[in-house]
Amino acid sequence: MIFTTKILYGLLGLSLITFTVGAQSLIEDSVPLNRIQVIGSHNSYKKAIEPDLYDSLLTIDKRIESLQYEHISILEQLDMGLRNLEIDVYADSKGGKFAHPGGLDFVPPIAKYDTAGVMRQSGFKILHMPDLDFRTHYYTLKECLLALKSWSGRNPDHIPVFITFEAKDGGANKFGTQPEKFTKTLFDKLDQAFQNYLGVENIITPDMVRGNFETLEEAVLHSNWPTMKESKGKFLIVLNDRDPKMSMYTTGHPSLRGRMMFVNADPGVPEAAVMFRNDPKDVRIQDLVRKGYIIRTRADAGTEEARKNDFTRFDQACKSGAQIITTDYYLPSTFFKSQYKISFEGGSYVRYNPINK
Repeated sequence: MIFTTKILYGLLGLSLITFTVGAQSLIEDSVPLNRIQVIGSHNSYKKAIEPDLYDSLLTIDKRIESLQYEHISILEQLDMGLRNLEIDVYADSKGGKFAHPGGLDFVPPIAKYDTAGVMRQSGFKILHMPDLDFRTHYYTLKECLLALKSWSGRNPDHIPVFITFEAKDGGANKFGTQPEKFTKTLFDKLDQAFQNYLGVENIITPDMVRGNFETLEEAVLHSNWPTMKESKGKFLIVLNDRDPKMSMYTTGHPSLRGRMMFVNADPGVPEAAVMFRNDPKDVRIQDLVRKGYIIRTRADAGTEEARKNDFTRFDQACKSGAQIITTDYYLPSTFFKSQYKISFEGGSYVRYNPINK
């Protein structure tokens, strides 16, 4: 399947890149960050579940169909022009928690896993679901951030890239794997990783947006987002978690002072700036966009739209004005027959926002 995806990318990539670069060059330097609309990927790091493992899981639970998608490498996505990434991180303070996924014993693997042994090292790990959906383009957050920094250095004038992070934990699964619980200390270490491996100079921080305003929300409601000229070559990071994790991250940092990430805070609180509204039919999105907030929504979910060739949700996302639209299908599926593939007009993944342009 990976080979097939690369063939598709080879066939489609050049024309997509041509259109995208042309569209991005039309975004004027004076345009504020919240007045564009971008398309990016969901679970951007994800490789496919191996066919034999997938088939075995499907006999147990048909809902596994929702995981039947994969992505080309993150850097290939960025080269195509996608400008949102979504990354799941698991804490692994001692190392080795995810070094031998249970799925490797459940069905004999086709491909080897972590031959360099990096999953035995301590630090934040990137994967979707322990033991089941564990194939990833980057095993560690460190290697992912360093790759993003290197790519950005080679493309210093790139349209800013939004990155949404989810701090994953929860109960033990059927294989007995118990994710490490996130704490305030771990969130501090997560911020430190962004500083060490991506670089503060490459991040659009809440402090940068707040400026001289008393709160972050006040700055947002007064259109204090940086311009394209100020944002080019940078990344804006958002924590996609609610309480108690959001409170862990904001405690001691009013209006996210000193923090690297924005949070999914509701209107009316000092930290409100970026919000998740995953259903593009949500009638509140347009009003939130007009007020100055940045909104993330989804064009598709669980492979459903792709299996039905249904663009309704994507059309609603475009019209909503949500600045960030995520998809699993900037390229067609390689697992089932479908023409579902999304982009803006002309094959671009960046355009002026239709609501507040």
